[in-house]
Amino acid sequence: MEPRNLTAVTEFILLGVTDRPELQAPLFGLFLVIYVTSLVGNLGMVILTGVDLKLQTPMYFFLRNLAVTDLGYSTAVGPKMLANFVVEWNTISYYGCAAQLACFLLFIGSELFILSAMSYDRYVAICNPLLYPVIMSQKVCWVLMGVPYVYCTFMSLVVTTQVFGLPFCGSKVINHFFCDCVPLLSLLCSNTQKVELIIMSFAAFDLVSSLLMVLVSYLLILRAILRMKSAEGRRKALSTCGSHLTVVTVFYGTLIFMYVQPQASHSIDTDKLSSIFYTLVIPMLNPLIYSLRNRDVKCALRRMWGKIASIFS
Repeated sequence: MEPRNLTAVTEFILLGVTDRPELQAPLFGLFLVIYVTSLVGNLGMVILTGVDLKLQTPMYFFLRNLAVTDLGYSTAVGPKMLANFVVEWNTISYYGCAAQLACFLLFIGSELFILSAMSYDRYVAICNPLLYPVIMSQKVCWVLMGVPYVYCTFMSLVVTTQVFGLPFCGSKVINHFFCDCVPLLSLLCSNTQKVELIIMSFAAFDLVSSLLMVLVSYLLILRAILRMKSAEGRRKALSTCGSHLTVVTVFYGTLIFMYVQPQASHSIDTDKLSSIFYTLVIPMLNPLIYSLRNRDVKCALRRMWGKIASIFS
């Protein structure tokens, strides 16, 4: 096999969401509003669930971690995407691209397992309410959060080192608005079968295992609700799951739409649109869903605003 002269890649060019000049300004304004709303909403949720004494329960512990992961992957992607609208060539360094990919994989993977842990929490709360404080102890909650973070750190480092451990060809143009696996693989010069297998194995395990936990938990919850004789009890049980079920449906629905559709129906524009939805729109929606549909969060917000108002009055 003859050696090939490969140009050392020191930076990449991100083509962004669109190359149509007339859409640059309105899309910049739209995505700026979405990102700022996501930033304020998730930071507010982290602070609120951290300082309010009535929100010191396992459910809000998981919700705080959900907000942290939303902040993580939206901030890994959002600022660089916004920069693409205001500069002629949106470049990202070689190591910056690797760091962006690693952070994105870490937080997006963690969110999958946090949502499954939240579904297990709701199952215990509804099906074993008397044993809930014992089963969902502080130690158990930390294990349910710690293990996914450690695993997803390992997963993100393995995938990132595998992708960036291979030589890139002369082309350094990424037809996307951030450093994702698929557009990066198309720039590699060597055989990518091994790294593709690794990525697909991790993706399949993460999606299937977390989704299985969610489905089993909600099937058991549904069975418990159908056995309840009180209509008020059924209504209360459903209300405790409403916000989480909405978030799960939107998040998994987007991922399944993007990754399970036939390869022939894939297009760059469709993939970009799906990526925008789960990297920017969903992190914005999550705190809104939990604040608008959750009575405890709304009461905590009123208490916080009352304390802030009393300081300045």
